[in-house]
Amino acid sequence: MAVKSVQAVINGTTVTLTYNSSNGKYEATVTAPAKSSYNVNSGHYYPVTVKATDEAGNTTTKTDSDATLGASLKLKVKEKVAPTISISGPTTGSYLTTSKPSIIWTVTDADSGVNPSMIGITIDSGSKITGDGIKRETVSGGYRCTYTPTTALSDGPHTIKIDASDYDGNAAVQKSVKFTIDTVPPTLSITSPSDKLVTNKTEITVTGKTNDVTSSPVTLTIKLNGGNAETVEVGTDGSFSKSLTLSAGVNTITTVARDAAGKTTTVVRTITVDQTAPVIKSVTIAPNPVDAGKTYLISVEVTD
Repeated sequence: MAVKSVQAVINGTTVTLTYNSSNGKYEATVTAPAKSSYNVNSGHYYPVTVKATDEAGNTTTKTDSDATLGASLKLKVKEKVAPTISISGPTTGSYLTTSKPSIIWTVTDADSGVNPSMIGITIDSGSKITGDGIKRETVSGGYRCTYTPTTALSDGPHTIKIDASDYDGNAAVQKSVKFTIDTVPPTLSITSPSDKLVTNKTEITVTGKTNDVTSSPVTLTIKLNGGNAETVEVGTDGSFSKSLTLSAGVNTITTVARDAAGKTTTVVRTITVDQTAPVIKSVTIAPNPVDAGKTYLISVEVTD
């Protein structure tokens, strides 16, 4: 009897095969499913069923479980779209005040899925870190990852690089972020005035130097008493100068240096302005008159 029809069922779609007289086989060109086969079953394939019917109505069916042809009826489909990586912290160009910052990023893949064993982080020129050293939290389509360095990072610039792949072997475009660790506050020295200075002048100039090795330039503010903190220009060598008009009595000058990481150093000077001259209330000389060449006692009563 002659073969009447040959059909294949793939992912719920039935395809009729056409006889090819040149090779004696039934063939069809079929468009593969749009999704990867990785998550279809534990074998990561689409089952294919082939059904042949003759003119008499006799039918033979073969599936992926067939002992002889089963291996040929397993269609593996791989996606070509790589996972995406998004780094949420630290941000590019940021300054951090902790030497063991939490590095947070997300990896997602809409098809075969993110392969957790292929998620990796590299800090500077060190070895790539993978596996359980990275904390992974399941999110829609992938993982939210967190890594905290086990060894403190040195003060200065650093670069992190994130890698990932999906289960079909597509590698994500590597993402990187550059940031700076700064755990040391800026230096700040006040050259003038000296602390607890007493003067009769109301005009005074605050001078000094400031610097930060890791995150210059330094922002400097000076505040007089309860007034507003005013920004003072800092020279390329770190020097600064600010003229102030003091009030009579006790004045407080607060100078604050802030580096790019937000760490601060504060110096406070207390200056007293006293413009009231002392009062001589009484003078006594005894004995008076005094014999020539003899001593006498002069006593003056003064208040201020």
